[in-house]
Parts: sequence; structure tokens; C-alpha cells
Amino acid sequence: MIGASLPKKKLKRLNIGDYIIIFIMVVLILLCILPILNVVAVSFSDPSAIMRREVSFLPVGFQAGAYRDVLNDTRFMWSLTWTAILTIIVIVVNLFMTILCAYPLTYMSLRGRKIISFFVIFTMLFSAGLIPSFVLFRDLNLLNNPLVLILPGMISVFNMIIMRNFFLGIPSSLRESAEMDGGGPLTVLIHIYLPLSTPVLATIGLFYAVGRWNGFQDALFFLPSAPNWHPIQLVLYNILRNLQAVDSLDPGGTTPPSWGTAVESAAIVIAMVPILCVYPFIQKYFVQGATLGAIKG
Repeated sequence: MIGASLPKKKLKRLNIGDYIIIFIMVVLILLCILPILNVVAVSFSDPSAIMRREVSFLPVGFQAGAYRDVLNDTRFMWSLTWTAILTIIVIVVNLFMTILCAYPLTYMSLRGRKIISFFVIFTMLFSAGLIPSFVLFRDLNLLNNPLVLILPGMISVFNMIIMRNFFLGIPSSLRESAEMDGGGPLTVLIHIYLPLSTPVLATIGLFYAVGRWNGFQDALFFLPSAPNWHPIQLVLYNILRNLQAVDSLDPGGTTPPSWGTAVESAAIVIAMVPILCVYPFIQKYFVQGATLGAIKG
């Protein structure tokens, strides 16, 4: 009947398993958020309140002097700018190399396809280690060279596999129709595969961005005499180490140790902001790209 009301959809009742999952998720969310809130609160708190351990998740004696000191530090701001430039370069270069490796492996007619795949995956399971890498970079004149932060990690095998599997999930009929119209492999890649691969490109780009933004060990080992090329995470590491050294050598100094804690927290917050601003724009592609790339093996 026209006037009859549509039946209401019954809501699914939650069982004990659903409540357990919700509880676990809430705990995990709190474990991620509460440390960040504590760092933010410390960065805005009065040094005396920090010394008395009164700061938990809200600022005590609100002040922004620690941020003023950090923003006035030219070394820190240059490192932040350099890390942003470096991250953009790494995203572009790594995505380019990942596409160049993943796309040819989707052609079943490629000669030596299985052998190439074996050697590529072999590098993911086994690596030479730190000392051989150091010797290799020394012989290639990459030590204390900013290129050492880009060239050695131009491709991630794990990300390449995700992209290759995503390409394999694209219907082969699209490629065949383009080839019938005279399109070559490069034309198929540019006009068919890449426009359909926005989710996986955004996801892998985010992986590369976060990995580079949070990376500091390569700079620590391979840029010992080039502080101008240190990324932001290594600068934060050095700030923390220097503050701990000052506190241990001069416990009765004029600057309270708690002020160093506030400055350290402010530097950490400023370093987190850029990558946190990028993530919301990529989030809508994140789940789709990670799951679709894992459908085919």
C-alpha cells in the first residue's frame, strides 16, 4: 500500500564479543592519545609546576615561552624546513621507483619475471647490515652527503608488493582494449593504471612520508660531520641528549631542569604538527588502498 509506512530496520544487538572489542579499541586509543596530551600539556606549563610533577594532561600555569625559544632557534627551524623538503623529494622519488618496479611485474609475459620477483623479495628478507652499508656509502662518497638520505631507500619492497597487487586487481580488459587501440605499456600506465590507483598511491606515499619524517638513524650513522643536513628527528634526539648532559653536569644551574623539559616538549609538538596536518587529507584513501592492494598475491 502507498500509505503504509516502511518497516524499520532493526538494529543489531551487541554481544559480549563486541563489547570486548570496543573496550580493547578504547584502551588502544587512550594509549596513543594520552602521551601526546601529556607532551602538549608540559610544553605549555610553568617550569615550577613541571618540577613539582603537577602536570598530567592539562597545562598548569599556562605559558608559551618554550615555543618562543624553539621558534627562535634558527638551527631547529632550518632542520624542520629541510625535513619537509626532504620528505617531498623522498615521496616523489620513491613513488616513481616503486611504480617502475611494480608495473612491469604485472605482465605475465615478462621474461624472467619469477627470477626478478625472487631477487626483489630476497632483499626484503635479508640485508647486509650496518657495517657493510657504511663501507659501501664511504666508497661511493655518500658519507656526509644529503643524498645518503634519499638514494639507499628509494624503494620499499613491501610497498612495491602492495602496488603490484593493486595493479593486478585492475581488470585486464582495460589494458587489452588500450593495446588494441595502439597504446603501448607506457600509455597504459599513464592513462589507465595511474588514474585508477589514487588510493594505493596516497597510501604508499603516506608510508614513505611518515618513514622519512620519523627517520633519524641513517642521518646519525652516515651524516656525523654534516649537521646542516640533519633531519628534525635527529635534531630532537640531540636536543634531548644535550639537555640530559647539562642536567647531569650542572644540577644546580640557573636554568631549572624543568625548563629544558618544556622546551623539549615544545620541539616535539612542533615536529609533530606537519605530519598530523597531512594525515586527514590522506585518511580517506588509507584503508581502501591498503586493503585493495592485498587482495591478490
